[in-house]
Amino acid sequence: MMSLPRALALSFGQLGDPAILRVLAKTVLVTLAIFLGAGAALWWGLDAAIERWILALLPGDYSGGLAGILALALAIVAGWLLFRLVALAVLQFFAEDVVRAVEKRHYPGEAASARALPFAESLGHSAGATLRAVIANAAALPVAALLAPTAIGAPLVFWLVNSVLLGRELQDMVWLRHRRDKSDAPPVGAATRFVLGGLVAAMLAVPFVNFLAPVLGAAAATHLVHRRMQSETF
Repeated sequence: MMSLPRALALSFGQLGDPAILRVLAKTVLVTLAIFLGAGAALWWGLDAAIERWILALLPGDYSGGLAGILALALAIVAGWLLFRLVALAVLQFFAEDVVRAVEKRHYPGEAASARALPFAESLGHSAGATLRAVIANAAALPVAALLAPTAIGAPLVFWLVNSVLLGRELQDMVWLRHRRDKSDAPPVGAATRFVLGGLVAAMLAVPFVNFLAPVLGAAAATHLVHRRMQSETF
């Protein structure tokens, strides 16, 4: 069975593949568009609220500048908290392109027998993954708030939660294309999934690297799933 470091090394080695670069470009553009749109809506909302409730207390029309400062501060906080959720949701729509590119180069036989996920099924998996992430992170908020004074406690809680979630979702991006029966057990062990999810979650916290993280995670999961499935056939 392939080790996780080997899977990641192969994934890094394929970053120059035109198919991977196209997926990377699409995920970056769509993710940025979502955050820019959300940021603009936040700015307009804050500007309207400030003009209505705070302007009367100020000596001049400072609502635009104040709204911009508040929107920027909230965008930074929201971006740190929500980037992994948005990036993963966006990647769900393009994950099949990453998986196909890796399979075409390394597992052509398996690529020929894979089933293409219908749009409705892909949308359902993406919505389910996003909903699970939102619920899990919301449930972790009280624990993170209690650990906030420790400085490292809150980020650690979110890292643990998202490591579990990401490991599962990255595996499923590949496995669902090849699963023969819904009762089949997941091919990648829980410990390996957790470590893969943890590495991707850590990369999502690093500026610029966070754009590569979902694509690298999907590519590495493809290697792990296929090598595990191959080992089970012998």
